[in-house]
Amino acid sequence: MVVGRFAPSPSGKIHIGNIFCAMIGYLSSKSKGGKYIIRIEDLDINRCSKSKAQQVLNDLNWFGIKFDEVNLSMPKNEEIKSKLLKIDEKILNCIYQSERTKIYECFENYLSNKEMTYPCFCSRAELNTVLAPHESDKIQVYNGKCKNLTDEQIKQKKRSPSIRIAVSDENILFVDGCLGQYKENLKNECGDFIIRRSDGIYSYQLAVVVDDGLMSVNEIVRGNDLISSTARQIWLYKNLGFKVPNFYHIPLILDKNGKRLSKRDLDLDISNLKNSMSPSKLAGILAFCAGIIKKPYDVDLDSLISEFSWDKVHKKNLLLPALF
Repeated sequence: MVVGRFAPSPSGKIHIGNIFCAMIGYLSSKSKGGKYIIRIEDLDINRCSKSKAQQVLNDLNWFGIKFDEVNLSMPKNEEIKSKLLKIDEKILNCIYQSERTKIYECFENYLSNKEMTYPCFCSRAELNTVLAPHESDKIQVYNGKCKNLTDEQIKQKKRSPSIRIAVSDENILFVDGCLGQYKENLKNECGDFIIRRSDGIYSYQLAVVVDDGLMSVNEIVRGNDLISSTARQIWLYKNLGFKVPNFYHIPLILDKNGKRLSKRDLDLDISNLKNSMSPSKLAGILAFCAGIIKKPYDVDLDSLISEFSWDKVHKKNLLLPALF
């Protein structure tokens, strides 16, 4: 069975681009008779809160997305499985990443026992490791400065380290369901990446792979700005014994000036749109933008399930229509 997911970060109100992504993921899963679950990616506890998360859930409910229950799937690796079974079931089934730290720790320890990780004391290594990275950001390949520190050198350090995972020199190749073939060499284009910050917060890359694996997610629909993360995640899926999901990186909705929408800019957040249109009107506009229907009209979200096909979905970023 197909299991898709929507994984918002509750750092602010969700905007129309977030709803667009949730809608496409929902329609894709349901068109195949599958399930669609939600996970709250609130690792960045300084910017996220339960109240913001509840607002996200309320807005998604208003739009008409019905989420299914999460089915826990234990990994085949017996070493990891035995550790997970000692964790409270409420934590294992929790949809809030901020409450799943003990789970991520089990997987970090597993990777450490395989001598795949090392402490990194570089100050710049802490930057932007919790937030989902964007393609437009400049990614610097880590030069491995801390990779071969001796035990004595590590003892002399006076700050808490972040934890990096040493990647192999291999090409990660996958076929994206929306954008087609994609290839990345981890060593040359990414470098050893962080799985835990120096303050103890686990990185987006590790958390998303662990959670998707344990929650039986096998179809991931998200914005095309996240495609650069996929090679790292595929490599982690394989090294942690999880089956690699199918990926669909969909176009972004841009504002009338061609700018990517942002929660920080309060662009077209759903709370404001709720005051000016109905869920059926918004669903019709977004379905039209996506290419699912040929003209915008009020439509019930679930009635679009039978209309959905990936062959219809546009591949290029979309300018916000004058319908708003």
